[in-house]
Amino acid sequence: MLIASAGVCLLSSCDLIKRKQQPEGDVRKPVARVNNAYLYKDELEGFVAKDISREDSTMRVETYIDSWIRKQVLIQEATRNININEAEVERKILDYRYSLIAYQFQEYYIQQNLDTAITAKEIESYYKENLDNFVLKQNIVRATFIKVPKNAPRTNKIKNLIFSEKEKDVRELKSYCLSFSAAHHLSDSTWIAFDELVKNSPLVEIPNKIQFLRSNPYHETEDAAYLYFLKVEDYRISDNVSPIDFVRDDIVNIILNKRKVELAKQLDDDVYNRAIKEKEFEIYR
Repeated sequence: MLIASAGVCLLSSCDLIKRKQQPEGDVRKPVARVNNAYLYKDELEGFVAKDISREDSTMRVETYIDSWIRKQVLIQEATRNININEAEVERKILDYRYSLIAYQFQEYYIQQNLDTAITAKEIESYYKENLDNFVLKQNIVRATFIKVPKNAPRTNKIKNLIFSEKEKDVRELKSYCLSFSAAHHLSDSTWIAFDELVKNSPLVEIPNKIQFLRSNPYHETEDAAYLYFLKVEDYRISDNVSPIDFVRDDIVNIILNKRKVELAKQLDDDVYNRAIKEKEFEIYR
């Protein structure tokens, strides 16, 4: 889309060369000129939102004028150095215009008709049918990880709190982490990449993380300033199939995108078939 947009900017600028000659006796106020091409003040109306500051408004207008000048200079230099096929330029402008209108209509149609409800059964079905697409590229864990300064209070209680399943201890651990930890992640049903979990800790430097995860359901370590506590509830090793919970959001997005593609195709077919039925077009041979 960036390439297309850039192309349109060039094409539009080329079009401006033809259109924006200052007519004799014109009372419009120009704000910029490049040779015989003019940018007029009235063409900037509505360009800047009314709710922004005067400073921001001035900056945006100045940026736009500078951009307009740069495009004009480039395009005018191009017309002096190469032969411009005007018919081809016009055709590309029209093609882009038609594509943009069609795209906006498709977006509107999809927004109005897209079914965003996705059942657990649909997610599971897609997951099972596409297991090869969900191979892990990293080690992931469900774990508790706590990083606390060495001078934090009651650090000797952290391990007991981590292993306790009592509701009051769970609450106390959470409160402790919020008050004193430099970083923490308390175990729940969420899977997280192991390297992301233990970043900025000595655990990042473990040479064989797979062997470490297999051998260390609980681990403590330290450096000059911090103590680190890690309790691994579950793990999955890279190059194995990801658990469905880890890719659930990805699957939802895939299913939604497939529905969008199908709706766009349906719209295209419906409009075309209706046009045939109602004899809205004909081809001359």
